[in-house]
Amino acid sequence: MAISTVSTKGQITLPAEMRRKLGVKPQDRIILEMEGDAILITKAHDFFELEGFLGPAKPPEEERDQMQRAVARHRAGGVDEKDIH
Repeated sequence: MAISTVSTKGQITLPAEMRRKLGVKPQDRIILEMEGDAILITKAHDFFELEGFLGPAKPPEEERDQMQRAVARHRAGGVDEKDIH
């Protein structure tokens, strides 16, 4: 447990030990959620960290080509279910 004071700007300081445990560095973003009368603080993951979860992004050209093919099929009346996702 740690105690932190709220500044006149509404800011608090996370103790170094908590920052280390969360893996929070300067300029990182955090998520604040109300849990009853408590605040839950979690590290907000960087967009690029999601690549490991979602898989690598396709090159823009490939995305554009796939979109153009889906639009052409839709206009022709043959939308494939996989194009909707």
